[in-house]
Amino acid sequence: MARSRLTPEREAELYEAVLDLLREVGYDALTMDAVATRTRSSKATLYRQWGSKAELVARALRHNKPVSLAEIDSGSLRGDFHAMLELTDDCQMEKDSALMRGLAHAVHNNPELLQALRELLIEPEMTGLDEVLRRAVDRGEISADNPALRLVPHMLIGAFIARPLIEDQPVDHAFLSGYLDAVVLPALGV
Repeated sequence: MARSRLTPEREAELYEAVLDLLREVGYDALTMDAVATRTRSSKATLYRQWGSKAELVARALRHNKPVSLAEIDSGSLRGDFHAMLELTDDCQMEKDSALMRGLAHAVHNNPELLQALRELLIEPEMTGLDEVLRRAVDRGEISADNPALRLVPHMLIGAFIARPLIEDQPVDHAFLSGYLDAVVLPALGV
């Protein structure tokens, strides 16, 4: 799909509008008409550039994460995890958490969205996280046969979903830093 007609600035503007609409109305109520109106674009342009609402949403979410986790290498797993936290401020973290909760519901009814999210967002993030964990194994910080290794993504996603539900509090740096140090790193034997 050719995307050469959009400048990087215009593409970023479109993605931000998509994320704003997603936060405002949720995935199911988000329409290409609404995106077109908000961004002063035509629906035809949106479909030509992205093909579907699911792909547009997934690419907007991916655009919001410009750094690959695999690029983070502080020399220690604890340092890498805490460097990941520094990629996002508390305000953005709260917005991302709300988006995750909303999308978690939407993927159950929309296989196209689930597929787009897996291909464009989840798999690249998992690849980066796997690289961070592999380096920790190579450094001897984690045992290669530690059963918690395969559960790290579940632990991290769980923190984002559970805190607002259990404590009615947003996910922030302080919470995640404590969670990493009290739950994730000990589970990995670090």
